[in-house]
This record gives sequence, structure tokens and C-alpha cells, in this order.
Amino acid sequence: MEVTVRKTKGYIRRDWLMSYVFLLPALGFFLLFVAYPMVKGIYISFFDYSLRTFNFIGFDNYVDLIQNETFLKSMRNTLLLVVITVPIVIVFSLFVAISIYKKKEFARSFFRGVFYLPAVSSVVSITVVWGWIYHPNYGILNYLGGLIGLEPISWLGDQRTALLAIIAVLITTSVGQPIILYVASLGNIPTSYIEAAEIDRATPWQIFLKIIWPMLMPTNLYIIVITTINTFQCFALIQLLTSGGPVYSTSTVMYGVYEQAFVLGHFGSASAMGVFLAIIIGVISLIQFKFFGSDVEY
Repeated sequence: MEVTVRKTKGYIRRDWLMSYVFLLPALGFFLLFVAYPMVKGIYISFFDYSLRTFNFIGFDNYVDLIQNETFLKSMRNTLLLVVITVPIVIVFSLFVAISIYKKKEFARSFFRGVFYLPAVSSVVSITVVWGWIYHPNYGILNYLGGLIGLEPISWLGDQRTALLAIIAVLITTSVGQPIILYVASLGNIPTSYIEAAEIDRATPWQIFLKIIWPMLMPTNLYIIVITTINTFQCFALIQLLTSGGPVYSTSTVMYGVYEQAFVLGHFGSASAMGVFLAIIIGVISLIQFKFFGSDVEY
């Protein structure tokens, strides 16, 4: 009996050791390229750090951010992106998923591929296409508007339309993955639930609210959190289409981090902005988990 127990402990120890051996590559990558830069960024945020100076200044970088009009405007733009983009992405993705779910396999695959294509395409190629669409002189959007008598609009050069133009591009590149996930989740809903509701003469709206929506809550939680985080981190579209202009009307916090660090050389201030953004994302994610995760079974 004692020999058997010793062998069992040996097997457990060996399995435990082998598990960590297989985890080492991913763990090493995480520590080197995620954990270390994160800790280093927090450390640098307490310094006046540029190419010539490296002086400890405590929380001065954070105080300067709160008093900086440009940063506050960037934060407002970022929050607007999130508040407008995330709900539209959720509603539109769910609508498309429900619309194509009951179609034939070929049609369902076709529509999934069409909507998912922007998600796997190069950001540069997407911005080139949208830059042509928005061009004030020969863009297709102004051409179509001219056919119905509208005056040409500088979509990316006007403070009133620039941010909305960015939001439109962001939505088209964000709906692909949610549609795929929603279609897959709809396939996991037992048809017997819906059939029983139909026998009881439930309306389609009642079926959606009482059966489909609650069954999709795990997927909803994942999509809401991930879409929110990705929207907060929007940078490439801003840099390639507007560079934060005109007059910082499309500048975001992520673009501000890039500008402070790699244009102005203020690495301490850029790190403080990154830490500030990370805290906001963390707080909002916790609120989303609290609000939407209450109906999710783990």
C-alpha cells in the first residue's frame, strides 16, 4: 500500500512538473513582453523622462494630465468612441447573426466571410480605401451626395464630421468577430425551448427576450468587454486617417501616448497616460462583469 501511494505521488509530481515545462514558453513570453513592460511603464510614469533627463517627479505627470486640455479632449473623444461604437456593434452584429442563422449553409458562410473580411484585412489597406471614400474632391461618398444635390464635405477635415467618420470605419472593422460568435452561440440554443415557446403562442419578441437573449449572455459579456477594450485602444485608424486632427477633434488617449512618446519624446508623460488609460479600462471592465456577468453561469 505504501509503495502504491509513493508511486501515485511520483506520478502527480511528474505531471505537475511536465505541465509547467509546457507552460514555460508562453509564461516566458508573457513575463518578457507583457508583465515587464507593464511594470516598467508604471515605474517610468513617476519620472520626467526624455532623451536628456531622467528625474523623479512623483505624481506630477498625472497632475499635469488632469490639467492638460489636450489630454482631456482626447479622453472625451475616446469615451465618445466607446459610448457610440460598442452599442452599435452589439446591436448590429446580433441583428445580422439572427438574420443569417437560419439561411442555408452556403449563404450563412458567405455572409460570415463578407463581414469578417475587414477584421482580417490589413489596417493600412482598409484606411487607404476609406481615405478614398472620404476624399473631398474625388471620393465616392461626395460623388453619391452630389447625385442628390448635396455639397461636397471634407469628412476628415471638418471638426463636425471627422470623429463620426472615424466611428463609421471603426464599426465596419469591429462587427466581424461578434457576428461569428453570435452565429455559433445561436447554434447552441436548444431548439426545443423555442418550439415550446411557439406552442405557447409566444411572440418572436418574447422568444428573443426570454430565451435567446439570456442564453447569449456569456457571449454578450465577452463581446462587450473585448469590443470596449479594443475601442479604447483605437490608434491605427486615427494615425493613418487624421493624425488626431483637425484641432485634436479625433485625437484619442492611445494616439496621445504615441504622440507624447515618439513625436515629443516625453516618455514619462506617455507612460502616465498609458497607466491612466489602463486604470479606466480596468474599472469599466469590472463594471461590465458586475452588470452583465450576474446572469452568466461560470
